Amino acid sequence: MSQFDIIHENQNNFAKSNLNYLKGMFGATDVMPLWIADMDFEIAKPIQEALQTLVTRNMYAYEFNTDEVFKAIADWNLKCHQLKLNPKSFIQVSGVLTGIGVLIRELTEKGDGILVQTPVYHQFFKVIESAGRKVIHNKLKVVAGQYQMDFEDMERKLKTLNIKAILLCNPHNPVGRVWTKQELQKLVDLTNKYNVTIISDEIHSGIVYSKSQFNSIASLTNSDNHIAVLGSPAKTFGMQSISNGYLYIPNKETHKQVKNTIGSLYLDHGNILSANATIAAYTKGEEWLDDLLAYLEKTMHWIENFMQKELPEVTLFKPEGTYQIWLDFSKLNLSDAALKHLVVHQAKLALTPGDWFESSHTQFMRMNVASPLAKIQQAFHQLKKAVDAGVDCSFNQNANTNDCCSC
Repeated sequence: MSQFDIIHENQNNFAKSNLNYLKGMFGATDVMPLWIADMDFEIAKPIQEALQTLVTRNMYAYEFNTDEVFKAIADWNLKCHQLKLNPKSFIQVSGVLTGIGVLIRELTEKGDGILVQTPVYHQFFKVIESAGRKVIHNKLKVVAGQYQMDFEDMERKLKTLNIKAILLCNPHNPVGRVWTKQELQKLVDLTNKYNVTIISDEIHSGIVYSKSQFNSIASLTNSDNHIAVLGSPAKTFGMQSISNGYLYIPNKETHKQVKNTIGSLYLDHGNILSANATIAAYTKGEEWLDDLLAYLEKTMHWIENFMQKELPEVTLFKPEGTYQIWLDFSKLNLSDAALKHLVVHQAKLALTPGDWFESSHTQFMRMNVASPLAKIQQAFHQLKKAVDAGVDCSFNQNANTNDCCSC
């Protein structure tokens, strides 16, 4: 049995299974929580050991080792992605979203447009709008069953709107694309033409499957004026609650400017627990990650085969990276309310609503599959049972008929 097959009874205060969160977001607590983007797996042994060493020594005086952290990240990217990075071009922040928020405030002005490629990670909207900037939607298009960038729409908006930055997600959450070098180079060329900065969130760069290759924005020709948020070990190594974030800014002037601002706010101070865990992850976690990726690919193959045979009514966009899957339920011909009832109250699943990622995607949901395969199989059998049974229209019998299914 694989280490990833172990089902852990949740007795912790994790957000994914917090009853108040589930009740508030889904209106139910008796659901399998597959909505938030973290893992149901124990972290790698070297990370456990690094943390235990610190916990058991019982002394926590001032201690800094950011240089070692940055070297570990740079060495990891060279080995795993053939990406040569200068350790001196990193800046530590408390989290990736913190770093993005600082960059937006530092490199753009209030009222400026920030372009995002929707559907996209919902916190992007908050981090842009809370800074007084405007969200500009550049909707991804589906071609032959795969999401692609719409460069025509992008250039039209870069030419006519006051856009100062593009907030890129690579690998993309929630659709699972890992952008090719050709796609990214075209993006860089366009933004250089219109003097627009790319801020690239690459937090999922460690979760890329065998048929795809991760390419950082920092690897592209003429990309020195753009910024890679190389992120943190959070998604790759299951360290969401204990990891810091890291920015990579190759342009020296921009690096100095952003570093001074972050330092003035005292946001560049990590703690030794997260630092040593990060070093352990990037220097000793490769074997664990290889096993994880093999396990996740096995899970993805099972899901794809099951859906083709048993759930053809639901469309799967098979991911090239991340441990999320993006599901389209529109072929069921249900109203939004009926779909929610089917998934939450009949299938007993808590999946992330699609309209979190773009308001029109009410017939889509994102599912986190970084759980033991047996648990994922159970979830899909519950979904199939609910779809086969159809929606019980009595759930909404007093509401407007447009909010119910066709019985």
